[in-house]
Amino acid sequence: MDIPQDLKTVEWRDGRVVMIDQTRLPGELVFVEYETYGQVADAIRNLVIRGAPAIGVAGAFGLALAASRSTAGTVDSLMADLCTARDELLGTRPTAVNLKWGLERALAAAEKCTDADSMRRAVVDESLAMAEEDVKTNKEMGKNGSGLIGDGETVMTHCNAGALATVSYGTALGVIRATREAGKNIRVIATETRPVQQGSRLTAFELMHDGIDVRLIPDTAVGYSMAQGLVDKVVVGADRILGTGHVYNKIGTYQVAAMAARHGIPFYVAAPLSTFDLDSGPEDVVIEQRKAAEVTGIGDSMTAPDGVGVINPAFDVTPPELISGIITEKGVAAPPFKESIRALFG
Repeated sequence: MDIPQDLKTVEWRDGRVVMIDQTRLPGELVFVEYETYGQVADAIRNLVIRGAPAIGVAGAFGLALAASRSTAGTVDSLMADLCTARDELLGTRPTAVNLKWGLERALAAAEKCTDADSMRRAVVDESLAMAEEDVKTNKEMGKNGSGLIGDGETVMTHCNAGALATVSYGTALGVIRATREAGKNIRVIATETRPVQQGSRLTAFELMHDGIDVRLIPDTAVGYSMAQGLVDKVVVGADRILGTGHVYNKIGTYQVAAMAARHGIPFYVAAPLSTFDLDSGPEDVVIEQRKAAEVTGIGDSMTAPDGVGVINPAFDVTPPELISGIITEKGVAAPPFKESIRALFG
């Protein structure tokens, strides 16, 4: 498969939102185009696009479609249309905070305008600015994290926090990319990340494309790999980070962190400041529950008895005491996290 080096997960092109259909990877690279915010909402809900930073920008682009397609002639009527679109987009993935951040930032740009046409331009321009900033942010984060990885070390990662989870470059995989760009030899162990297998389908795909040594393991082999001395560091992404240092990420992250603590392996989280939620406590966060079919079958093939009950949370929470550091574009926060996170935000 011929893949451009400057590949973008999501972008604004000729008044449409264009994104990679990640449900089709790694078998084929397919780009899909959307003309309405409802289509973008469905894409986020159905994991055509996923990853906290990526859906933050996608949500903003969805709002840009709502603005550009609206026939409203006044500020008030256009704002009403934008709020309707915001509510639908926001309801697609309740745990990842970047989605709310992207929508609110685009809406705030519209609120500064005094006429409908300038509002439309402002939402599009702000969304484009977010997409450009995402790449710069990821590269800064990568540089900040690369100093934590030694030459010749093996890094374990969970789920996909790479270019496909952002506009480009990646968060956790951005740290891995920056480490190699710094001239260090690095190896990666990627978990398959059941039930949707973002690790085997996406992370392994990205790293192999970049020529980075990657080995794939079943989720159940995390403890084995660590006990065998195969892992030096763990770096994962995040969908929401609280001011307390609690990290919400793909289901299974907590287990990886707990096993890393058991074996004395540093566990790092890489995420931009837009992933932080300083207003909520652990009791406020809604964990998204996904459909049973993701667990009971693969494609059209059933792998479980018909009618079996299913618990299928999309995310779990890793407590701060299991985390060695949180890598951001502004630096690395270290325990105690309440103080270090507050310092990141000035």
